[in-house]
Amino acid sequence: MDTFLSCDWGTSSFRLRLVEVKSFKILAEIKNDSGILETFTAWQQNEPATNRVLFYTSIITNHIRILSEKLRVSLKGIPVVLSGMASSTIGLIDLPYKVLPFEIDGSDLHIEMYKSDETTNPLIIVSGARTENDVMRGEETKIVGCAQLIGNDESEQLFVLPGTHPKHVLIKDRRIIGFKTFMTGEFFDLLSTKSILSGSIAAGEDLNSRANQKSFMEAVQLSQTTDLLHHSFLVRTNQVLERLSKQQNYYYLSGLLIGAELASLESKKSIYLLGGPAHRSLYTLACSTLGIEIIQSWDADRALIQGQATIFSRMKDSSSLLA
Repeated sequence: MDTFLSCDWGTSSFRLRLVEVKSFKILAEIKNDSGILETFTAWQQNEPATNRVLFYTSIITNHIRILSEKLRVSLKGIPVVLSGMASSTIGLIDLPYKVLPFEIDGSDLHIEMYKSDETTNPLIIVSGARTENDVMRGEETKIVGCAQLIGNDESEQLFVLPGTHPKHVLIKDRRIIGFKTFMTGEFFDLLSTKSILSGSIAAGEDLNSRANQKSFMEAVQLSQTTDLLHHSFLVRTNQVLERLSKQQNYYYLSGLLIGAELASLESKKSIYLLGGPAHRSLYTLACSTLGIEIIQSWDADRALIQGQATIFSRMKDSSSLLA
């Protein structure tokens, strides 16, 4: 079997891709806003008449049909690998978290399999991981996809994964031994859209603007020594006193929050950066401003696909369900 279907089912989005196992090449994809939360709400409206697993798999099957029509190729029987919110309390099935530590190759993660029938494809559902007081779903699969970056290095490594809720993941002896979750992205969204600061911020020019870079770096530096709650209000005074434009303030607030997040790093250790293009640009500039070395920067989508491919290949070799 040379291909699998990669499913990234988030809280507010759905993405399905046909992927070549060995090359990780994306042959086709579809994405929309049919997230887990919307699906869960729709299922609740049908409950208890509709079985939860059957309801969710019908959504997946419909997307497979759309992708098949787009390709004009049958996708019947091709396994689907799901990670992220699909295994959550509002997902297809609520799987237990893997308690840390876990192997970087993902060999000891909690995985559930569903055999195909005449109407559905085989499903491989990857659960998340937890510490005593923190959880992740989806990031564990991306880390599995980055195993090659570390190779046989058994020393301590730190991965930073930006996003709505960034993760700092600690790896040692090729095992994930700890992580911390931050509210950086969600705080930015709340402050920039729901608070008094919303009138002082506007998305505009990108980070390539020298003025935006200057505002961002200034905030990153000040975040290391200035109280966050006080400094946040300066976003408003920047605009009221005409110190910065609303577009510059957008990056000022971003720099303030990202800088505060990175201030938690012990002795500014070197990191691996794993995220999308926009996040990588912001975090790269922040790390440069603070003197934090980035050993390597990787695309999060690439890591997700490679992680799912790794898990799929292992399950294919060990399970008769995928034969």
